[in-house]
Amino acid sequence: MTLQKEITLPKNHADTLIRHAKQNEPNESCAILFGKNYDGRFVTIDICLTKNSEPSPVNFTISNHDLIKAYETCEKKNLEIIAIFHSHPNSAAYPSSTDRQYMEINPVPWIIYSNTNNEFRAYILESTVIPINVIVL
Repeated sequence: MTLQKEITLPKNHADTLIRHAKQNEPNESCAILFGKNYDGRFVTIDICLTKNSEPSPVNFTISNHDLIKAYETCEKKNLEIIAIFHSHPNSAAYPSSTDRQYMEINPVPWIIYSNTNNEFRAYILESTVIPINVIVL
């Protein structure tokens, strides 16, 4: 029996991500989450807000500079990248076909915040896109 995967998000981090999503409207916002993975239980310890270097309401790109900075932060803090975050300003929090393509090369949970539905949802790509629980503490 496989346990349901989940990601925990402290309330202050959830609030920061929501603010980031609203400030970047009408474009998608993005961020990288750091923490620990305990056999499919992803615990968020820190977040790095990033700039969408492709300002668009339907796509996002995290620059190489921001990615390198994230990896350096992880190493310094003895953490790992546990999730990629982005917002959907005008749609539900479900991975687009573009999201699914990039999930293949970023095999961590993807948290999507829907500005229209005011909700977080998370997914991980295994052989298909699998929903995982988001727990805001």
